[in-house]
Amino acid sequence: MFYLQMENSGASLFKEIPVGLDAFSEEEYFSQSTLLKEFTEIPTIEKAWTLKSNTVLGGSQIMFSISQPNLLENKKRRHVSYSHIAKERDDSVQFHWAAFPIEMGTASLMVPSPSGSKLLVVRTAENDSPTRFEIWSSSQVEREFHVPSSMHGSVYSDGWFEGISWNSDETFIAYVAEEPVSAKPTFTCLGGKKGNCPDKDCNSWKGQGDWEEGWGEAYAGKTLPKLFVININSGEVHAVDGIEKSVSVGQVIWAPSVKDSLQYLVFVGWPSGTRKFGIKYCTNRPCSLYAVRVTSFRSEPEQSATNANLLAVVLTESISGAFFPRFSPDGKFLVFLSSKCAVDSGAHNATDSLHRIDWSIDAEPCPHNKIVDVVPVVMCAEDGSFPGLYCSNILSNPWLSDGRTMILSSAWGSTLVVLAVDVLSGDVSRISPSTSEFSWDVLTLDCDNIIAVCSSPVDVPEIKYGYLVGNACDNTKWNWLDISSPITKCSEKVRSLLSSKEFCIMPIPVRDFCENLTKGANKPYEAIFASSKSKKHDACDPLIVVLHGGPHCVSLSSFSKSSAFLCSLGFSLLLVSYRGSLGFGEEALQSLPGRAGTQTMSLVWDLQIHPKLLLLVFLMVDF
Repeated sequence: MFYLQMENSGASLFKEIPVGLDAFSEEEYFSQSTLLKEFTEIPTIEKAWTLKSNTVLGGSQIMFSISQPNLLENKKRRHVSYSHIAKERDDSVQFHWAAFPIEMGTASLMVPSPSGSKLLVVRTAENDSPTRFEIWSSSQVEREFHVPSSMHGSVYSDGWFEGISWNSDETFIAYVAEEPVSAKPTFTCLGGKKGNCPDKDCNSWKGQGDWEEGWGEAYAGKTLPKLFVININSGEVHAVDGIEKSVSVGQVIWAPSVKDSLQYLVFVGWPSGTRKFGIKYCTNRPCSLYAVRVTSFRSEPEQSATNANLLAVVLTESISGAFFPRFSPDGKFLVFLSSKCAVDSGAHNATDSLHRIDWSIDAEPCPHNKIVDVVPVVMCAEDGSFPGLYCSNILSNPWLSDGRTMILSSAWGSTLVVLAVDVLSGDVSRISPSTSEFSWDVLTLDCDNIIAVCSSPVDVPEIKYGYLVGNACDNTKWNWLDISSPITKCSEKVRSLLSSKEFCIMPIPVRDFCENLTKGANKPYEAIFASSKSKKHDACDPLIVVLHGGPHCVSLSSFSKSSAFLCSLGFSLLLVSYRGSLGFGEEALQSLPGRAGTQTMSLVWDLQIHPKLLLLVFLMVDF
């Protein structure tokens, strides 16, 4: 803290510069840092899987993957919690939780097998050490394999390139890993050196070789994800042949097959020439679905296979962006999302569409498939109606028992909602409560029931269990039960502070009608306002206005530890999803390119924020 005194001569001198904090500031710092720690330590549910129970109780078991920050080590602590689902005679549902969670230590990935009888745990390589693959049964580690860095680098576990897929008989696992590092030229005091040179030789250094563009941000040092298959009985690992070296691979799944038939893998491929840097937040990279035949582990001679039918086949030639492939339970069709709007327009993110390809288990994949539009891009969303698909992921098994209904999470304005999509008729229905302003995110399915997590800016996440009420002849609806969970518990102090807060989603009308805007761009956008429930006469809490980055992103009404912490300190929050945000239709989104400097800044006029209320504006828009 500095004290400045103006002298008569106009010169300024520093009269006093106290060292450290005074007693009041130190106490305030201690109090706020302690509170921040309590908010930070709230666990986060990352994933969940449903497993068939082998106990006499029957029913299902749920395995939750949970993360919790370890502030002292600046790392994430990951663990799993189990719960048994018991369905009572009165149609109620009880979750019986295990006494303690199990810490997974250095595990980067955990993926149960289709039957739930095995669990794959991947421990990613560091500093050229081998990648460890562990196959767990219900009581022990059955097998452990160490894959050297000469075979491949670290396994991708980021949720975008990540692809871990068991085949149907649970003997092989396909996965995506970084291509092995090629040998680098070595130089000594005499010039270039032939052969290998140990790193410990202080009189030499290794060149970097040819420069290769990386994928950027969360993918530091990652340049070329490749496809591999491991035999979990022998530990044998093979790179999958038939894929062009320049194609980056992700999101691999096994295609359905009958016993002893040829086996294929379907994956997303980003071809050469694609801009790499920044893909974490920019889905406007051209990509296609590919199918490739897996030959490395077949017992019969491979001489009969020609080079032509071993090459990867492009399945989506007629569409410029395809990702998140999923096969129907009967294997008769392949569905996927498309980012065609983003790829074709240049917007870094845009409205998705859902498509379907007919698939034959007995025939070879065809490069000229008829692509059926299941859910097209919504250009202009009418008030309160479906605004289009905005999905950041799809469950590995998103199907209800009818084999045609997918359960998805998608942005709908400023909320995240749960949708049911009939992939044959194209019907889309919102099955999370339409009156709720909370955000709902589906975690996993329990047969025809849904386990989801529900939260708001001032409410910590809670687990919900959804089940169908009615039948085909009735107006079918979904009921949602509250599930008591030890996972989402927080301290009494945090809960007490948040209980005094509230939020609402406010529509913001567009006022600059002078522009030649489309109908969708003239629709209101939204802002989430979080504040104290009690108002002190005419006094107002200081306001923090938060503009999301992107710019094609969205501020959702889900729980954020940092936002909730600021709100608990007495700030009001205004989280604005300005025109061009996701969740409001494609016309509104495409109104932003070319108007970034005017359209986004006009929101101050649209919001009519009084200068005395405005404490701070975070401008986090990446133009």
